[in-house]
Amino acid sequence: MKISTKGRYGLTIMMELANRVGEGPTSLKSIAEKHQLSEHYLEQLVAPLRNAGLVKSIRGAYGGYILSKAADQVTAGEVIRVLEGPISPVDFTEEDDPAKRDLWIRIRDSIADVLDSTTLANLISYEDQGSSDNYMFYI
Repeated sequence: MKISTKGRYGLTIMMELANRVGEGPTSLKSIAEKHQLSEHYLEQLVAPLRNAGLVKSIRGAYGGYILSKAADQVTAGEVIRVLEGPISPVDFTEEDDPAKRDLWIRIRDSIADVLDSTTLANLISYEDQGSSDNYMFYI
């Protein structure tokens, strides 16, 4: 399974909002400028995050987005599933060889375990420790 820009940029949005808790709404423009991303693309990503109840939009001149829940209550798995769909390295069926099917299930469950046990608070804490240039997850 390869996480696309949807999942990666979605996590970027969520981490920025988590970093700015208490500062009021954050505009997508400021996130796009900071990370050199397309604001239009971020707008497409934030809609499903809002529909899933992970972010709230605030209208007005000083509007933007805020997290709907505390950073330690939102997992990377939630964000990835909203933007990418189910987590699975391959499509498999019950007719597949049992040994291979078991391998794919174990891989899927391991990936899900890492994503579901990593919160936004964990990610921004890791970023605060000086590793913000490139965060890498090892599974």
